Amino acid sequence: MFDIGMSELLIIGVVALIVVGPKDLPGMFRTLGRFTARAKSMAREFSRAMEAAADESGMKEASEALKGAANPKKFGLDKLNEAADTFEKWDPMKAADGKAAPKTDKLQKDELSPERAEAAKKISDAAAKKATERLQAELDAEASDKATEKKGGDA
Repeated sequence: MFDIGMSELLIIGVVALIVVGPKDLPGMFRTLGRFTARAKSMAREFSRAMEAAADESGMKEASEALKGAANPKKFGLDKLNEAADTFEKWDPMKAADGKAAPKTDKLQKDELSPERAEAAKKISDAAAKKATERLQAELDAEASDKATEKKGGDA
């Protein structure tokens, strides 16, 4: 409370002895002690009244709820972190049991109606045809670039 050392207390005692006198000094200290005890008692009573008012108003529950919200385990962030870890480790090419996922062609044949399976096959064939045409065009372009470089280097 007060930062009073032994030397300060000694100086206060000597000044009090000179001002009050040796006869009245014990009475003065007794009165000072009673005053200090009353002040402490009043402070304790005030503190208890404030705690009671906080309990009545629900401040204690609000405080506990706020502390719980600040705690990641109570707030549920541990489950969120666990879900994020699971998602990061998830491999879409594997089934839930850890085996390789079935091929899409097999799924199309097994699960699609005949009309849809035929349409899917047409789409797959057309995509394969376009891919080979594009690859052939790239190879032709590359060959013509090399031929052009060769002609330019000879001239």
